[in-house]
Amino acid sequence: MKPSAKTLSIQEASQASPSLARLSELTRESKARLQAIAPLLPAAMRQGILAGPIAGTEWCILVANNSMAAKLRQYVPDMQTRLQQLGWDVQCIRLKIQN
Repeated sequence: MKPSAKTLSIQEASQASPSLARLSELTRESKARLQAIAPLLPAAMRQGILAGPIAGTEWCILVANNSMAAKLRQYVPDMQTRLQQLGWDVQCIRLKIQN
């Protein structure tokens, strides 16, 4: 007979593990960054982007396709300025095409 295992919620698991807690925090922050820059972008463009990983002072935005990435590059300076005004130390915004 197997010993019964307690099922943990994601929140409980992340609180029990510092590395999972940090990953959860970065995920929330990345989504908050995306919400902060959304008003700078045309509505149609917002549908084709997702919040990506944060690595130090670099933030990645996942983009639907090459043409959208080309258009989005025009907004990078404004996005970076907005994020810095809100207190995030974003020195680089990287765009990655979703596969």
